[in-house]
Amino acid sequence: MSEKIYDLVIVGSGPAGYTAGIYAARAQLEPVLYEGSVTAGGALMNTTEVENFPGFPAGVMGPDLMDSLKAQCEKFGTKLVRDDIVDMQLKGDLKTLTDGSGNVLKARSVILATGSAYKEIGLENEKRLSGRGVSWCATCDGFFFRDHEIAVVGGGDSAMEEATFLTKFAKKVVIIHRRDSFRASKIMIDRVLANPKIEVMWNTEVLDVLGADNMTGLKLRNTLDGKESERALTALFVAIGHLPRSELLTGQIDLDSEGYVKVEFPSTRTNLSGVFACGDLVDHTYRQAITAAGTGCQAALDAEKFLSHH
Repeated sequence: MSEKIYDLVIVGSGPAGYTAGIYAARAQLEPVLYEGSVTAGGALMNTTEVENFPGFPAGVMGPDLMDSLKAQCEKFGTKLVRDDIVDMQLKGDLKTLTDGSGNVLKARSVILATGSAYKEIGLENEKRLSGRGVSWCATCDGFFFRDHEIAVVGGGDSAMEEATFLTKFAKKVVIIHRRDSFRASKIMIDRVLANPKIEVMWNTEVLDVLGADNMTGLKLRNTLDGKESERALTALFVAIGHLPRSELLTGQIDLDSEGYVKVEFPSTRTNLSGVFACGDLVDHTYRQAITAAGTGCQAALDAEKFLSHH
């Protein structure tokens, strides 16, 4: 166990964690930031070109954007650790965190920026063609499929929103749903069914994504008669939900019914003194890189204010 007591430990990277690190380091808090052994950089590490992050009129590759944020963290003195936090005890004045290498840290404050993960269908080629036709974010990637025929899988409000948004670009959007009715709100369903650019394939499930270097189609199965078929489509947007990475927080931090951390809006304070949360771990509405970065800034400022009073 390290005898040093840190003012601030940031758990998680991505736009929220790295931005928190930048602001905290500039405030002379000497933060330690745990990037994650596999998830360092967050979801944008699996994204190709990002065109809607302010300041990059020509666009920027997701990994390049994260590398720049990481370099900025290091420039101001954030200590980056390429490991996972595997246990957190967050109650009390001193927080205790244990990493995957067995190191135990004591901290006066903690910023949680562990993000969320897109739910995957679990197909053989889903991950292989991620960023090359398979996407989990219409706002991020819809523009690249202008005048294409593309698919959305899902039946909730998220799927309806994604499909409706994608009609701005696509020639046709095919919603693939394994049941004979949507679980989305009526207003969203009515909007989708009234849109001439949207086709619905009921009672259909996706068996696999086809294509060598880029997606060229989908292998499908009818859930009623079991008949299999293939359909030429150039993109698949998966909209079956998100999973916040909050498993270590259960029983300590107040979570909502979906597992997202509750904060005292408009601050990033949680129910525990000295513990702050930001990014997709708290946001199941916007889920954008820029909004995550914004809350990372807020969390660092909240932590600075907390430490100045303690």
